[in-house]
Amino acid sequence: MPTENTPLLQDQENQDSQAQPSIPPSSQSQNVPSQPHSTFARRLTATSAFTLLISIIIGSGIFSSPGPIDANVPSPGAALLTWLVGGIVAWTGALTMAELGTLFPGPGGIQPYLSHMYGEVFGFLAAWSWVVATMPATLAILSVAFVESVYSSLGVNDAAPGVVHKLWGLLVVGTVTVLNSISTRTSTRLGSFFVGVKFLSVFLLIVAGVAAVGVFVTRGRDLGGGDWHQRGWFEKRETVLPDGGTIRWEEVGVWESLGFYSTALYGALWAYSGWDKANYVAAELKNPRKQLPLAINTAIPTIIVCYVAANAVYYVLLPWKVVSITDAAAVTAVTHFLGKTVAYIATFLICLVIAGSALGNSFVAGRMTVAAANKGWIPAVFGTVGQIGPFKISHHLRSSKDASNADASSASSPTLIDQSDDDTSDEDALDRGDSPINALLLNFLLSAIYILLFPMRTLLTLNGLAEYFFFFLTVLGAIVLRFREPDLERPVKPSIVVPGVFCVISGFVVVRGAVGEVLQAGVLVGVWALGGVWWAVRGRRGRD
Repeated sequence: MPTENTPLLQDQENQDSQAQPSIPPSSQSQNVPSQPHSTFARRLTATSAFTLLISIIIGSGIFSSPGPIDANVPSPGAALLTWLVGGIVAWTGALTMAELGTLFPGPGGIQPYLSHMYGEVFGFLAAWSWVVATMPATLAILSVAFVESVYSSLGVNDAAPGVVHKLWGLLVVGTVTVLNSISTRTSTRLGSFFVGVKFLSVFLLIVAGVAAVGVFVTRGRDLGGGDWHQRGWFEKRETVLPDGGTIRWEEVGVWESLGFYSTALYGALWAYSGWDKANYVAAELKNPRKQLPLAINTAIPTIIVCYVAANAVYYVLLPWKVVSITDAAAVTAVTHFLGKTVAYIATFLICLVIAGSALGNSFVAGRMTVAAANKGWIPAVFGTVGQIGPFKISHHLRSSKDASNADASSASSPTLIDQSDDDTSDEDALDRGDSPINALLLNFLLSAIYILLFPMRTLLTLNGLAEYFFFFLTVLGAIVLRFREPDLERPVKPSIVVPGVFCVISGFVVVRGAVGEVLQAGVLVGVWALGGVWWAVRGRRGRD
C-alpha cells in the first residue's frame, strides 16, 4: 500500500524505461521505491481523451474571438481562412505532440520532452510557467468570459469591469475547483455532459444559419444580415472598429497587413487553445500509442469544422459591420435572428460551454501540478491525492464487503487508493479519493490573483506568450531529435513538414507578441526569473 504522501503520478515513466529513451532523473528519484505504483492506473479510453480535448478546446473562443478576428482581416472569407489556418496550426502541433507522447510515455506533458531535449532546467521552467502562469491565466480568462457573457445578456457592457465582476469570477473558479476535487469520476462525467452541451450549442447555431439560408433560397425572404448574399465574401471592405475607427484595406501596406493578420491568427489560436492537453492524460490511457493519435485526429478536425461553420453562420445572421465590433458574436447573432428572449437561452448554453472548458482545464491543471511535484520541481505536498495540506480525507465509503473484512481501526482511517490491487475495480478506483486537492487549491489561488490584478485582454496575451514559447521549443526539439536520435522508435511519425509549419508560425507569433506587448512579456520574464531563483535554491538544498 502507498504511504501517506504517495504522489499521484509517482515516477510513472520508469515503467516504460525499457521501451523508450532515458529522461534525465529528478532529484526525487533517490527516495522512490524500486517498484513504485501510480495512484492512477491505465483505465481511460480514446473516447475519454477525445472528450477531454473537445471539453477543453471548445470554450469561450468560438463565441468571443470572431469579433477581434474579423476586425483584423479585410473580408469574411479571409476571416474563415484564418480560422482554418489556426486549426491547422493546432493540428500540426498536436500531431507532433503525439509523436513525442508515444516516444516518451508518461505524465507531465511537454516537460519531460524538454528535459530530454535541452536539459532538466528547461523542463522545470516549462512546468513552472504552466503551473504559475499559463493554467491560472487560462482559468482566469474563462471565468471572466463566463461572467461577462451573463452581464452582456443583461445589457451591461463595461469596458473596465468592476470588483463585483471579479468576485463573481472567483466564484466560478471556486466552483470548478470543488467539482474537480470530488473524484475523477465526477470530473469525467461532468466533462461528458459539457461536451454534449458544446455540440448542442454549435449545432443549434449552425441550424439557425442553415434555416436562414433555406428561407432566402425558397421564399426570397432574408432573415439574416443581408450582406452574405449581396457582397463578395473575399471582397475587401471598410472594417468598423469597436472604438468607432475604421480600416481602409486598400491603404494598408504589406508589412502592416501582416501585423493585422498575425493579430487575427492570435485570436484563432486562443480559440483552439488546449490542443496539447490529451498528452497530459497519456499515462492514464489504456493504450496511449494508439489511442492518443486517434483522439487527436478525430477531435481537432471535428473542432475545425465546427469553428469554420459557426463563423460562417455569424456572417449569414449578422450585418458584416456588426461582427467586427461585438465580443459576444453568438448572443448578438441569436438576438438579431430570434429576439432577446431566445438570446437568454443562448447565453445560458454559452455559459455552460465556458464552464465545461474551465472544468476540463482545471482537471488538467491539477495533473500538471502533480507531475511537477513528483519531479521535485515544486513542493511535494502538491503531488498528493485525497489530502488537504498534509491531512488525508476520504472521498469514498468502502463497500459493505470491504467494511466487513476490515478491522475497526483501519476502517475508521481514510486511506489513499492503491490501484495496483488486482481486486480494485475500475468503477471503485474512479470514485475513491484520487483527486489532487492540494494541486487544485494552488491553481485556484493563483487564478484568483490573475482575476483580481489583470484585465482579460492582458491575460490573453500573457497566456499566449507563455504557451507558444515552450510549444515552439518543444516542436523544434522534435525536429532536432529526428536527426540527433533517428533510431528511436516512433509509433507516430508525421512528415517533418508538420512540425516545420508549426515552428514557422508559432515562432513568428512569439516574437511579435514579445515585441508588441512589453508589459505581458515583462510579467512572463518575471515569472521565469522567480522560477530560476527557486531552481537555484532547490539545487543548493539538494547539495546540502
